[in-house]
Amino acid sequence: MAMLTVMILLLILTVLGIMAITVTALESRMSTQVLGQETAAAAAESCVGTAANIIQQTIAGSTLPANYYAVGGPVPASNAATLQDEIMGYNNSENNADFAVGTGSAPNTQVQVGSFSVRGDIDRLYASLKAGSGAQSRAGYEGIGGGAGAGGVDLIYRVDCTAQNTATAVTNRVVAVYACTLTGEACQKKL
Repeated sequence: MAMLTVMILLLILTVLGIMAITVTALESRMSTQVLGQETAAAAAESCVGTAANIIQQTIAGSTLPANYYAVGGPVPASNAATLQDEIMGYNNSENNADFAVGTGSAPNTQVQVGSFSVRGDIDRLYASLKAGSGAQSRAGYEGIGGGAGAGGVDLIYRVDCTAQNTATAVTNRVVAVYACTLTGEACQKKL
């Protein structure tokens, strides 16, 4: 009887040990997956910040700065002219139907961040006058309430970035909308 009781207790402890090992392995895989997603999100978010810089400097200088499409820059040289047209609104390029990821895609930005290939698309959506009273719109300053005469025009852009690690199949996508002043002084994230 004592031997039977010891065998049953040993069996129960063995099953509990196997369950503990299984749960620990599962938690380890889950934490690895979460870490991969967080890293991918950070890589995609860095693309969004880079895109905001590209937009702001292109508007300020009325041309895409050469350091962005030089060797090692975030903009593929073959896409530099198209990106400049999109940002500046030349050649009916507002709401351009290009995209960053997929078959036949031509990303506006492309960089390697660690093990992630990060591709971004910048699209100029539209221009909009800033709200403000009649006195504010003719005050001759840039800022909240400045009208078109004072440079109170916001250019609205959508930035769509995807970070992908093909080895682990981890992908994360971040989409943001920016309102940038017509003078290129500031870009503010809206969404």
